[in-house]
Amino acid sequence: MAIVQSGILALGTSSHAYLEFDRRPGTDDAALVAAVAELAATVKTTGATGLVVGLRPELWAAVVPEEAPVVHGYDEAVVGPDGFTMPATQHDVGIWLTGGGRSIVFDATTHAVSTLAPVAALADETVAWSHHHDRDLTGFEDGTENPPAAEAVRVVAVPDGRPGAGGSVLLLQKWVHDSAQWDALDRGTQEDVIGRTKPDSVELDPKPEDAHAARTDQDTYGHVFRRNTAWGDTSAHGTMFVGFCAEQGPLAAMLDAMAGKDGPRDALTRYTRALTGAYYVVPPADALAGLAPAAG
Repeated sequence: MAIVQSGILALGTSSHAYLEFDRRPGTDDAALVAAVAELAATVKTTGATGLVVGLRPELWAAVVPEEAPVVHGYDEAVVGPDGFTMPATQHDVGIWLTGGGRSIVFDATTHAVSTLAPVAALADETVAWSHHHDRDLTGFEDGTENPPAAEAVRVVAVPDGRPGAGGSVLLLQKWVHDSAQWDALDRGTQEDVIGRTKPDSVELDPKPEDAHAARTDQDTYGHVFRRNTAWGDTSAHGTMFVGFCAEQGPLAAMLDAMAGKDGPRDALTRYTRALTGAYYVVPPADALAGLAPAAG
């Protein structure tokens, strides 16, 4: 049985960093994947530090085609009928580091950048944190519909018997909030935008057709395991969307729905916008370990 990267399901850490890398000129696919595998072997998800590593889908498929799920990179922007756009900023490697404090994550980040430096250049880095027990900076609870960690494997992991078994698909997006506009709304209007009550995250019944909860309804579009965090400072801040799924379809369908391709545009997108967007294959831990130089 394939082994899911444990960092996907490791809950409770307060400090986070997201690193995205582009390969250096002249670096071949195998060398890049081997370096990522070496990093994964040296930074284990323990009580101190958590690590999840993802690879551009086409990169993983080129190196281990028999282990590759059917996934494509985020190579084209998602554009709604009214022009609302979620940009494509695909990179070659995506890394998510977690820990119980900023110092721990900083040290792990420095190690990751140094380890990959010969083969990949850091293209984007975002420091983030878990805000008030998983509340978004809008003040609403995030990840309300997540299953318990013990049941989440069925949502995040490709089932046994399929290509890429034990792996996962990660959608990583950085969203920036227009807090001035959002904070100007009264609580009732905010709840209509989200589709849930603010204090206790009870789903509205009925809820507006364009409510965020309606446009991302998991019973309609498929289940996603969200590990979102807050990022930024008082001048610019928002949400890192960190969504894991056993297949790409639910993630792509959710983005299309938010953009209004099959109905009204998600009301929340009038108060927040995506700055980045990338898909990564998160290989099973055992398959990745087998590609580390020491394993060869």
